Amino acid sequence: MNLESPKVTVKQTPEKVFEFLSNVKNFEKLMPENTKFEVLDSDSFLFALKGMPEIKLKKKETESPNKIVLGAAGGKIDFSLTGDISQINNEESDVKLTFNGDFNPMMAMMIKSPISNFIKTLAENIPNAI
Repeated sequence: MNLESPKVTVKQTPEKVFEFLSNVKNFEKLMPENTKFEVLDSDSFLFALKGMPEIKLKKKETESPNKIVLGAAGGKIDFSLTGDISQINNEESDVKLTFNGDFNPMMAMMIKSPISNFIKTLAENIPNAI
């Protein structure tokens, strides 16, 4: 299953956006309201959306200043959340989040809507959080 957020424009350089997203503590500022959030260490955090189990994400890959990949850390499901950052000009960047996971059809049907809304909210909150 591959889901993409809308592309959002941020009035920051790709380096600033990358720096912000590289600090896992900052993801708390991007989370939807009423989301449980806990930083586990410098590379991982745990969150839980309403009605869904807790999910642990860990920083898996970085390509400064254009890409950061977070992946599932443990648990029964394997997925990744990728932030792609592209420069528009000297003062603006575009950011798009992509969720990619391998789920059985029943599970995919159940989580598609909540995960789509989740990554959309994360993306929409980036311009105001930085």
